[in-house]
Amino acid sequence: MLEKLLEGPKTYYMWLLFLLCVIAGCGLVYLDQLSNGLSVTGMSRDVSWGLYISQFTYFVGVAASAVMLVLPTYFHHYKKFKRMIIFGEFMAVSAVIMCALFIVVDLGQPQRMLNVMLHPTVNSVMFYDMLVLIGYLCLNIVIGWVTLEAERHEVDPPKWIKPLIYLSILWAFSIHTVTAFLYAGIPGRHYWLTAIMAGRFLASAFCSGPAILMLLLMIVRRLTGFDVGKEAVKTLTTIIVYAMCVNVFFFLLELFTAMYSGIPGHVDPIHVLFFGHGGHLLWVSYWMWAAVIMAIGCLAILIPPQLRTHPTLMPIALIMLVAASWIDKGLGLLIGGFTPNMFEAITPYMPTAKEISVALGVYAVGALVLSLLWRIALGVKREVNHFSD
Repeated sequence: MLEKLLEGPKTYYMWLLFLLCVIAGCGLVYLDQLSNGLSVTGMSRDVSWGLYISQFTYFVGVAASAVMLVLPTYFHHYKKFKRMIIFGEFMAVSAVIMCALFIVVDLGQPQRMLNVMLHPTVNSVMFYDMLVLIGYLCLNIVIGWVTLEAERHEVDPPKWIKPLIYLSILWAFSIHTVTAFLYAGIPGRHYWLTAIMAGRFLASAFCSGPAILMLLLMIVRRLTGFDVGKEAVKTLTTIIVYAMCVNVFFFLLELFTAMYSGIPGHVDPIHVLFFGHGGHLLWVSYWMWAAVIMAIGCLAILIPPQLRTHPTLMPIALIMLVAASWIDKGLGLLIGGFTPNMFEAITPYMPTAKEISVALGVYAVGALVLSLLWRIALGVKREVNHFSD
């Protein structure tokens, strides 16, 4: 099926060339970071995790969200997702690759990353996070490739793939749960010290990941004419709505617990995120309020059934949902956890231009992997005439 990579219009090759140029340019910035160390980033002694780790956290959720397609398809035999499930699995592959790269660029000396495997610390959550991510990547590559090959030959997948599919469902929950434990297991960070951190992570993943998939499939439909079907879109949008409602509910639970108890360690991070410090709003405060507005706006559109599938309003709502969840998990989570610090002091953090450039390079690698994998999938579906189903 690799020959499908060479099939495509000029715009496809121009897109790949653009991504390669971005990767090359951002790679030069990373070489500068590799030479001069993490001092080129906005991180410091007090803020040891920054944009890289926040993006790692977010894309673990995007990878885990593939279960929202796999679970209905194989557990409940919902056939409408059959046309899009391969795209969800391949999106999970690209997301996990991005997660790994964000970890690599976050390391001051990436050549030492093999020490995690060579000298494992079995009581470290990071060790288990590495294991589940590698396992999930392998599962999705094998499952996606084997099922796509079976579809190409118009036969049923081999029987041995079914246990791997069921295992991948459990594995999807585990990767984001273990990632949540990385945060919730740090007792000095009150913003993360909550029993529902894993639940919050899964809820945000199960709404933002499918929303990203839907938006990408809309672009594919416009460019290639491939349509996953109205019923599949309607069902997945409903899943997104329920997951987003749970995500917002969990956040409100955190607000109530912090504000009603009045415990300073829980109140202060939220107050700093939304109202700043010393009478001055932080730069992230504007983002957090924008996330609140977009979360309310997307639910106002997606909850009413008559608006949920509107061809114009639905993409707008999905974009707002993705942006709101990214701000919450990709910005607010890290800054809220480190501000104030354990000594009740404020150490401001803002990503530098070089830090953002390296992150964009990782995004470009993910987009490149996704484009190549989806090119293969679309080629197979065109070959078996699934475009006209």
